[in-house]
Amino acid sequence: MTLAETLQPRLDGWAPSGRGRHSWTEAFPEAGWTIHLAADKNDSLSTLVWEMTLVRRNDAPANFTLKAWADGIAARVSGLREDVRVIEIDDIANEALLRSDDPTRKGELASYYELRLTGLTQAVLRRFQANTTTHARREQVPFAVTHEVLADVASQIAG
Repeated sequence: MTLAETLQPRLDGWAPSGRGRHSWTEAFPEAGWTIHLAADKNDSLSTLVWEMTLVRRNDAPANFTLKAWADGIAARVSGLREDVRVIEIDDIANEALLRSDDPTRKGELASYYELRLTGLTQAVLRRFQANTTTHARREQVPFAVTHEVLADVASQIAG
């Protein structure tokens, strides 16, 4: 089974109780990843995601590079509201940054995804919103996504 096929039913069965932000972490040894979610809501079909983190459990493939991972993600990831593209690869810091190619605009607000890669071991997906008129500081915001799409995106990030 793929990471997406294994992840989706586990998301479907996650039933956080109480109000506020909840955390969920699950290891997927067969796929070689651990997934961590911080979410404001979860029901039988969807999640209001604050942040999704993927952590590689094993060594990355030989000769695999941060640039190859970032470029592959930009080419593979579909299902999010916007496509993502590589913004920067910092070889010295061993980090890569991907953002929405064409942010969603509603009036003065622009919303976009940001995916930060740390080495070949971690990927963190978040959504931000910024006022394009006042250029006020951006704010992280939750994003709603079905479990099927979230599982697919996690699998596409993992490669």
